[in-house]
Amino acid sequence: MLARPLSSTPLRRSQGGSDIERGSQLHGFVVEDVQSVSELKLKAVRLRHQRTGLEWLHIDRDDANNVFSIGFNTSVTDSTGVPHILEHTTLCGSERYPVRDPFFKMLNRSLSTFMNAWTAHDYTQYPFSTQNGQDYENLQNVYLDAVFRPLLREVDFRQEGWRLERESELGWQIKGVVYNEMKGAFSDAGALFATRAERQMYTGTTYEHESGGDPQVIPELTYEALVDFHRTRYHPSNARAYSYGNLPLAPQLARVDAAIEGYVRQKPVEVEMQVKPFGEKMVTEFGPAESVGAADKQTKFSVSYLANDLRNVYETFSMSVFSGLLLNGASAPMHQALIDAHIGTDYSPNTGYSPYTRQTSLTVGLQGMADKNIPLVEQRIAETLARVGESGFEQRRVDAALATVELAYKHKTADFGLNLMRSVSTGWFHGVNPVEYLRVSENVERLRADTGVFSKLVDRYLARSQHKLKFVMLADPKYMQGLDEKEHEMIQSKLAALSSADLARVDEQNAELAAEQGQVEDLGALPTLTLDDVAPEAQRFAVDMGVSAESVPVQWRAAATNGISYVRAINAVRDKYPELWPYMPLFCEALTYQGTATRDMAEIETDIRLHTGGISFSPFVSTDLANLGHVEAGISFGTHCLDTHVDRMLELVLELVRETNFGNTARLRALLAAMATNMYNDVASSGHAFARRLAASTLTPEMSAVEQLNGLAQVRFLGDLRRSGDLENIAQRLSQVRDVVFDRATLRTAVTANAGSTDANARALERLLTAYPDAPEREGIVDADKFTPTPGRFFCPLPVATSYAAQATRCVPYTHADSPALQLLAKLLTPGFLHREIRERNGAYGGGSVYSAVQGIFSFFSYRDPMPRETLATFGRSIEWLLSHEVSEREMREAKLSVFGDLDAPLSVSDEGMAYFTAGITDDMRQERRERFFAVTPRDLRNVAETYLAAPDAAARTSAAVIGAEGLDMSGWTRVNV
Repeated sequence: MLARPLSSTPLRRSQGGSDIERGSQLHGFVVEDVQSVSELKLKAVRLRHQRTGLEWLHIDRDDANNVFSIGFNTSVTDSTGVPHILEHTTLCGSERYPVRDPFFKMLNRSLSTFMNAWTAHDYTQYPFSTQNGQDYENLQNVYLDAVFRPLLREVDFRQEGWRLERESELGWQIKGVVYNEMKGAFSDAGALFATRAERQMYTGTTYEHESGGDPQVIPELTYEALVDFHRTRYHPSNARAYSYGNLPLAPQLARVDAAIEGYVRQKPVEVEMQVKPFGEKMVTEFGPAESVGAADKQTKFSVSYLANDLRNVYETFSMSVFSGLLLNGASAPMHQALIDAHIGTDYSPNTGYSPYTRQTSLTVGLQGMADKNIPLVEQRIAETLARVGESGFEQRRVDAALATVELAYKHKTADFGLNLMRSVSTGWFHGVNPVEYLRVSENVERLRADTGVFSKLVDRYLARSQHKLKFVMLADPKYMQGLDEKEHEMIQSKLAALSSADLARVDEQNAELAAEQGQVEDLGALPTLTLDDVAPEAQRFAVDMGVSAESVPVQWRAAATNGISYVRAINAVRDKYPELWPYMPLFCEALTYQGTATRDMAEIETDIRLHTGGISFSPFVSTDLANLGHVEAGISFGTHCLDTHVDRMLELVLELVRETNFGNTARLRALLAAMATNMYNDVASSGHAFARRLAASTLTPEMSAVEQLNGLAQVRFLGDLRRSGDLENIAQRLSQVRDVVFDRATLRTAVTANAGSTDANARALERLLTAYPDAPEREGIVDADKFTPTPGRFFCPLPVATSYAAQATRCVPYTHADSPALQLLAKLLTPGFLHREIRERNGAYGGGSVYSAVQGIFSFFSYRDPMPRETLATFGRSIEWLLSHEVSEREMREAKLSVFGDLDAPLSVSDEGMAYFTAGITDDMRQERRERFFAVTPRDLRNVAETYLAAPDAAARTSAAVIGAEGLDMSGWTRVNV
């Protein structure tokens, strides 16, 4: 069902009883428009501040997860990263809240469901969300004071941006949180390729510069330039405010009006955004080599075409749909021309439609290819575009793409307000009326009626392109070494320009920074919630348990799903067949990639998109809530659709389960190559997660399995499979996995749907279960070896500029009485000690501690860390600090608020009741744990720290891992190669 056209309507309730209508004036704002979208169940109010011109979009909707964001146009004219560094330094204290890093400190004084800030191409935003009205006011005040009245101290610029610092062993180094973050980002080969290609595509415009900052340019930024950038950009005339939810609007307007008192309207700074067409050009650059691929197939190549002006909302929507039809999935013509032809391992990282610049672009390319095949790839791209331009796309595929768009807007997610903000922000900052992006149904209907629309787009922007870039990145095994040499040269150049007095002053400034970081602050100025603001009772999700006619357990939950039915299932294989376990990720991906003996995947994929919101399969592992040594393992799958399509949805699930053709080795080869490449590339961006998995892999059966399935062991396994080339044997293994995994005897299912569609779901589910496979009897079944926890220290060398460190300790199961205290301890250590030491002093982008209650693992980690060995020592010192520290009432309260914020985060309707279905956690168990959190004392924290993290036997239950550059001195550590 489509959204109705928008209509002008008065807004009730938000002002607190009176109506807000077009032309209304309130707290310095004038209402420019009020529109209603019945399908999305919201009203959109556009306002403008009369004195300054600040724009505001308010979305009035019956949703308790309220959102606020303040943002600014921050387009750049260089790559010093000034908006990114400013984003960090504004959150280092303000006039009303003069404490160091109020942003991070508010994380533990709030029940926020989201807090962050980010810098995009053309804007910087500061969003948060919360379900508590007082919390909303507190956070709004902190954010507004941070952006409009920051302290912007030079000491914070040096901490967050960059600084020279003398290290006793390493000599002079460049440090800084943003500097190290971007060093890590630029060592990611995929991200580097996309960044460099965009720079060449948009020469002469703001987009040729890196708004996040280029590590080779960041040290050119001065403190004075930072302050000046704030003066000209962080002004109400250059701002956009966004609010969403069920809280009254009028008090928010009053708070913002007060925050911008004294400001008057000024003309925003303008930068060049319009491209001057250069015709066609080819550029070749060098980047890091990737060990996962063959040495002669490390080339990345793409062709980019300048497309429509972002401000044309309908063309942007049409180009987005066109890009999906052209590129995504087995039925996409470009996928068939490039991926299925095995010319490369996968699309290049920048492939797709990019609606994030004033003039958008469409890019098609490959990675993992031989440079000799560049002409072939270019030829196939041109031929495919010509064919699409002439014939368009199959109508069923177009219908399926539009059905996917419509279903996505009916799907009730927990973060709907944030997602809505993201969907309107780019165009809004470019002057588009943001309400136009809510007219999804109008764009869908217009596209349906637009005969030949895709052929027109090909002709207008691709076939006759006046601005086309062919970009090549060749692999250089010494690329990272070259970056190190350039950094050394840059440091020497800066030192040469400094006198001995200057160097002494640098040392003095660094000493001042260290002293500042070590100070104990009075946080009394910061607002905070109390434990009285926390609901004593956990939200409950009623479920009904039943058994199908086929004796399969079924969990039913009736909920307001907006006409969508959700089905999940788990097949458990427990600890059988350990030799097949590493194949599970490939098996799960193959189920929606290979096709069947009678239908190719292109046809099946179109059916899936026509009738469902997608079908996904994934490996499943869960630890027994009372015993860390017992796990349930197997496969999980899920899908959802409109209630009217339930029968067809489950027919498609059954088709994939029973009939997937693993013997199609041509497709299997392409899938394996893509998975191996993509998972290897994930390590550079998510190295802290891989390090945590590796560290914990020797401690519990679940974490051992997780490492095999989603860790460096899986990266290595996929690479070995790809290099072996034995596709017939791999296909046979995947068939064996199917035989042992899909078994009605080990199946359980869960259905969440409207109460009125329960009967239809029951009938369709019964048909699925009747035809569901029974696993054949197998001889020689092998049980997994009994797991024995062992400590270890692991080092994985990779071509990265910054490192990732982790340490993990095995503790207690979910139901153990000490589990809540361990979870609170992790929440206390991060703000109390680790954040200061790892991020502020060592210059890592992030770090902290986490306790996984279900897995029973206490973990420490760092992210994009220039000093991993020092960080490992910091992990240990954090426990020493805790044991010698008197935990205050404030620290205890803040740790508990942080935990309750996690526990009470809103859930998407599809996730309600899933804690019981997947892990066996009942509502009563959640309530009991909640009460234990309230009761934990500082003495309890000391006891669990002594018992599990500082005890003499802790070393036997603790492992560590580092992912970093080859040159790190990790002698004595077990080397893990991928």
